[in-house]
Parts: sequence; C-alpha cells; structure tokens
Amino acid sequence: MPFRAHLKTVNTHRRLVRRYCFKLGLYRQGLLHDLSKYSPTEFLRGIKFYQGYRSPNDAERYHNGVSLSWLHHKGRNRHHFEYWIDYRLREDGSVYIGGCKMPKKYVAEMFCDRIAACRVYQKEQYTDASAWNYYQRAKDLKHTDASRFMHADTDALLERWLRLLRDCGEDHAFALIRQELRQEDY
Repeated sequence: MPFRAHLKTVNTHRRLVRRYCFKLGLYRQGLLHDLSKYSPTEFLRGIKFYQGYRSPNDAERYHNGVSLSWLHHKGRNRHHFEYWIDYRLREDGSVYIGGCKMPKKYVAEMFCDRIAACRVYQKEQYTDASAWNYYQRAKDLKHTDASRFMHADTDALLERWLRLLRDCGEDHAFALIRQELRQEDY
C-alpha cells in the first residue's frame, strides 16, 4: 500500500538526515528537516505518485507537467538551493534570475539530504560515491540548469564536500566538515 510505503520512505529519509546532521553538530536542522513532507500538499501527492525507487515528485512532474509537492517543498526548506533563487543585480544594474549564496549550515544540510536520498533509493547499491555521481549526472544534463541557478560558491562547496565523501569515506568527510563548520560563524 502506497500510504505505508511512502510514510516509511519519508521517515527513513528524515532519520538518516537527522543522524548526519547530528554528526555535524546541526541538531536543530536535524530535528526539523523536511517536516513539510507531512503536510497534506506534499504527503498526499507523495502517496499518489509513490514509486519506491525515486522521488514521487518526478512522477508527479511527468504526469502533470509540474510537481506542486516540489514547489511547496522547496519554498519551505532552506537546504534546497532552489529556495535561494531570486532576482539578482549585475554590476551594470540589469536584473537576472540566479542563485544567492547559501549559508554554510544549509549547504551542510543539503549534503546530508543528498546522502540520505541516495541511501533510501539506492539501498544495497549505495556507495560513498553515490551522492557525487548523482550530482554530476544532474549537472551534466543540459535541461536541469542546476549549475546556472546555484550560486557558484555554493556549488563549489557542495562539490568539494561530495568529492571528500567519495574519496575519503563517510567518517573522514563528516569529521572534516564538522571541523569546518565549527570554524565558521553562521
């Protein structure tokens, strides 16, 4: 039944992100992560479009041409770079739409979120390179435009951390990132 399966997916994802955020000292973010997924706007659509191997937002987007669940979610969760897209000013005064630099603590939560999502959907196939590979595939697809909308500094930081996870493993990566977060006032 999609209700139980979707609830289990959401709960497992949140539990993993909480564990990762706690490793980084981000206790509040770990506790509050993705609570909007339990709202009717997100949860009921999650049940309707549940697949088990990828986000229901993808199926909703394919079926309806838009994911109302995703629009709701990204507007309420600061760990998504899409939350930080706004009108920006160029040096010449012209206006464009682009990504604002994310505070490091939200990039850290995004890092945790990506690892947890890969673990939930890839299950036994998950490796420390999974989040890096997923991120790179998304960047390589011309239609995603992630690199166009994510602030360059945010993109560089997330890439560096995902590469660290891929190359050094979870324990080492989390220790270094936690140390980096402690050194920064946020």
